[in-house]
Amino acid sequence: MALYLLQAAIICYLLSVLHITTQNEEWKSATATYSNDTNGSIVTEGACGFGDLQKTSYGGKYSAGLSGILFNRGSTCGACFEVKCVDHILWCLQGSPSIVLTATDFCPPNYGLPADYGGWCNFPRAHFQISKAAFSDIAHEKADLVPIQYRRVKCERKGGIRFTITGSVYFLQVLITNVGLDGEVVGVKVKGTRTAWIPMGRNWGQNWQCNVNLLGQLLSFEVTTISRRALTSYGVAPETWKFGQTFEGKQF
Repeated sequence: MALYLLQAAIICYLLSVLHITTQNEEWKSATATYSNDTNGSIVTEGACGFGDLQKTSYGGKYSAGLSGILFNRGSTCGACFEVKCVDHILWCLQGSPSIVLTATDFCPPNYGLPADYGGWCNFPRAHFQISKAAFSDIAHEKADLVPIQYRRVKCERKGGIRFTITGSVYFLQVLITNVGLDGEVVGVKVKGTRTAWIPMGRNWGQNWQCNVNLLGQLLSFEVTTISRRALTSYGVAPETWKFGQTFEGKQF
């Protein structure tokens, strides 16, 4: 019995360490540039599918487009990164203040330019494209490219996870937004009133779909994040739900 309790304690400790590591990674090196936006937002329709960032809880100013190695084919959408300008006395603001950004878009490569001169998002460079408003919180605007350090951090969200239902009578598509803690969703399941749990596949960004007609059924969702935490929201969408509507579930 004592041996069993010791093994259980060790497992719990290792899991807690793994979770902490996932949420508070070591600082890594990258670069950052800013876009010449006029409204504080990177994009209104980014590669993550979040739509108009001015209307989401992420806040348009603190969104970021990631190079391919960080974007990870859309899996990283919704994740949070702490970023600070470092090692440049002319461009970085004094004290190296940091900001927290949400991954909302993909920064495409430009293989017509070298990686160290214009092709900032070429593989395998780690690069962040952020709004000018956010850039000015960590560096002087006259800089066009700055060295930074970044690390994954917990996402602080207000309210519950949001489920925006789109698609058609032939398939169900759901956009998952406002995910706390990890921010990064790696698995989604849906359950209708008359069905078992149905796994959904990633369509693009944080849009998930399944080829099932669930019209007229009460919908529940299970969301799994990168640290393998799962959260189930029962009865999120009523039987009268319609395409284009957004519903709110539980929060991590």
